[in-house]
Amino acid sequence: MPWVEMDNLKHLGPPLVLKISIFLFCLVAAVIGQIRYSIPEEMRKGLFVGDVAKDLGLDIKRLVSGRARLVTDDKHQYVALNQNKGQIVVNERIDRETLCAQKSPCSFTLEIVLEDPLELFSITIEIQDVNDNAPVFPENEINLEISESTPIGTVFLLNSAADPDVGINSLQRYSLKENKYFVLKQHTRSDGSKYPEMMLQSNLDREKQSEHTLILTAVDGGEPQKSGTVKINISVLDANDNPPIFTQSSYTASVLENVLTGAVITKVSAEDADQGYNGNVTYSFTHQQDESVCPFEINPNSGEIKLTGELDYEIYSSYEINLQAKDPWGLAGASKLLIEIADVNDNSPIITMASYSGKISEDSPPGTVVALISVQDKDSGRNGQVHLTLENNLPFKIKSSLRNYYTLVTEQILDRETQSKYNITLTATDEGFPVLSSRKVLGLEVTDVNDNSPAFIKGIYNTQVLENNLPGVSLLRIHATDPDLGQNARISYYLIDSKINGNPVSTYFSVNTENGDIQSLRSFDYEQLKEYKIRIQAQDGGSPPLRSNTTVIIRVLDQNDNPPQVLYPVQTGGSVVAEMVPRSADVGYLVTKVVAVDVDSGQNAWLSYKLQKATDRALFEVGLQNGEIRTIRQVTDKDAVKQRLTVIVEDNGQPSRSATVIVNVAVADSFPEVLSEFTDFPHDKEYNDNLTFYLVLALAVVSFLFITCLVVIISVKIYRWRQSRILYHSSLPVIPYYPPRYSDTLGTGTLPHVYNYEVCRTTDSRKSDNKFGGAGSQNVLIMDPSSTGTMQRIQSEKSILDEPDSPLEGLPRLSSIDCWR
Repeated sequence: MPWVEMDNLKHLGPPLVLKISIFLFCLVAAVIGQIRYSIPEEMRKGLFVGDVAKDLGLDIKRLVSGRARLVTDDKHQYVALNQNKGQIVVNERIDRETLCAQKSPCSFTLEIVLEDPLELFSITIEIQDVNDNAPVFPENEINLEISESTPIGTVFLLNSAADPDVGINSLQRYSLKENKYFVLKQHTRSDGSKYPEMMLQSNLDREKQSEHTLILTAVDGGEPQKSGTVKINISVLDANDNPPIFTQSSYTASVLENVLTGAVITKVSAEDADQGYNGNVTYSFTHQQDESVCPFEINPNSGEIKLTGELDYEIYSSYEINLQAKDPWGLAGASKLLIEIADVNDNSPIITMASYSGKISEDSPPGTVVALISVQDKDSGRNGQVHLTLENNLPFKIKSSLRNYYTLVTEQILDRETQSKYNITLTATDEGFPVLSSRKVLGLEVTDVNDNSPAFIKGIYNTQVLENNLPGVSLLRIHATDPDLGQNARISYYLIDSKINGNPVSTYFSVNTENGDIQSLRSFDYEQLKEYKIRIQAQDGGSPPLRSNTTVIIRVLDQNDNPPQVLYPVQTGGSVVAEMVPRSADVGYLVTKVVAVDVDSGQNAWLSYKLQKATDRALFEVGLQNGEIRTIRQVTDKDAVKQRLTVIVEDNGQPSRSATVIVNVAVADSFPEVLSEFTDFPHDKEYNDNLTFYLVLALAVVSFLFITCLVVIISVKIYRWRQSRILYHSSLPVIPYYPPRYSDTLGTGTLPHVYNYEVCRTTDSRKSDNKFGGAGSQNVLIMDPSSTGTMQRIQSEKSILDEPDSPLEGLPRLSSIDCWR
């Protein structure tokens, strides 16, 4: 049952709240099948108005699924619908006086529209008045001039107070300050409004008192009461016996609402029995509550009443005006003028789309609702009767719905391929004279249905690519077409899952879902796989989506690989570059490192280094994987100063490619010795004097750097020797040694594998040489729990070293008992 929150009515007082509650109860009990709510004005936004879901017997889910909304003829949206709760709440401040002026009861009507299926419910909301306005007089003072000869019982018309409120909250009574000359009389018009009159109850004597001041008070009936006052100033004049008298007690006039401003509506007249100056009569309007509402004026001398503003029957259908005729001495006569406004067909029908999306699917069955149309005409009678029609021969028709509502429905099945758009012209015509009409053009788009699958231009696509290609290279662009439109014609391309060498195809190729561009995700190798076959699927964006497939064959073309390139040492044509090794160098001294690269990828870029030729093969060795040239024995005085090494760098390709580099090594402790010995190297050309000067200068700089490095090396060795002595005398456990690890993180460098070396040392290892054994598989410390196990392990290793074909033959042996990796 409709209800109003009682908290919103507390400020009205208990009696009024009780009356409103009784009124609501009687209203709901009396009206069956019609929703009507009653709320007070000035309610805050968000306050509860009524539970329409409960009162209409609707489920909340129905309101949500039907996209329930409120439709009102007014531009103001005073209330809003909460779909989740099925309640109507206040949306903006409602001022009853602005909405209905003096009209009572004050209400407005709106409809709730539901879709799928279409339903329409009418709701009336009555706005109850709240005593929020006090009576106000049009002027602060009323000045009256009264002749002393005025007989007792003479009535003086006073200006009425205006109170926009209605009912009990409107102006209820007037009161006059107590005095012995005047008494107040109150009268009620036919519309219920009240106006005051002041009657003389005692003769005036100007000689005793020429001025009188009274206070007129207007009080409403609200709780709490509100009031307004006006000061009455009375000047007593000498005798004027006869007041003016209108020829009629009331006047009536009728005028069309479209009459032009300035037109004379009617003329009134009054007669005064006095002669001369006392018989002059002036006319005026009295008891006007709001001058802005009255679009008329009266000529004070002739009594002609003219139109000063615009008339609108839809706002005010009639005007009631109080007339006054006054002589120069203040005697006045009163009358009334009722002006009735005749309606004119001056408002064209207004077409409003209550529900319209502008689109319809081409597979919609006949009878599908395209739009819900509301047609309103502010005129009354036949002027407000409206008919809605369609123009042109279209597959649509109009159906009449509830009050002033129509539905536009389809008459036959639509075909987008035949016609994709319709311009529907609606014409609303009233029955007035002259006939007024309005037109509205609706643009309706027929949406596509996904009934066509994508189609590839070719059934099989072929393309080629060179091996060792860069990842991300575009291989081929495929294309499919779809005759549908919009999302139904939007094609996306996908790889169909399959395996290549046991790996998902998505690790080898990718396809751009938008344009069908196929790209490689890795570099191909002709020696590994010569042909790739993948399947591509084209899918449109319809619901459900449609698909088609095609096959793409990618053939890998063989490409000649590149030989390794030596970066260091740099080979020069006319000068000799030698690496210097001091005669005090220990075993394993790093002479230099050969750095080479191969532009190939994969195993073709795995490089190995071998010593092809050497002046003394027993003195140097080359790291197979890292290219490091180290001494394999102690340098002696018998070793030649000039050492020439030829290193070959080979890749792992098929067939293998290689490159050679010559490394000159000088075994000496001083640069002069090196300079004297290396003058015998063959040269391609003679040096001039300037080159000799630069060489000497370079040797001096290098000598200084060498001496500095030598001092640093000696200091480091002394420090390590001291540390080893401390370790020898201590009982600390053996510290594992982890050799450097060389790895190729990308899989395409020169060192793709990791090599670990096993190192064994005795407690007197500071005096021993190191043994580099085979590559270890684990970089972990291995220790035997007993000395016996350790000795057995050493014996087994010793047997390997004693073999004549051992790869470590010629290396210094170790007598070690403690080993680690």
